[in-house]
Amino acid sequence: MTAEWGSFTGDQVAALAQGESFFLAPAERECPACGKRSVRAYVTAPDNARRPTLVSYVWCAACHRFVGTRAKHPEGLIFSDPLASLSVAERRELERSLVGFLEHLNTLWDDGVLPQTFTA
Repeated sequence: MTAEWGSFTGDQVAALAQGESFFLAPAERECPACGKRSVRAYVTAPDNARRPTLVSYVWCAACHRFVGTRAKHPEGLIFSDPLASLSVAERRELERSLVGFLEHLNTLWDDGVLPQTFTA
């Protein structure tokens, strides 16, 4: 059975944006909603974007809150992506359910595949 997921509030998203960037320190951090050190992040650069774009998923593995954002892909930022080898169809199937996708990302964290590595 899957857990209930919900969104971070605006104030919680603002709190997540404080401090060191996930690009500089891609480890778990404290959740502004529940206080546990279980906020995780995953970023991807969609191939079909019209402009260089990063899609970020940030979620708490403990209280199941999340936020997703799109931003300009910083020039020169290179990062590992454990999902890059998936076919378009496999990726689409994985992303079909946001909850299922986040649970898959949690498994990758728990298995040590995530966090990603970043270089400029």
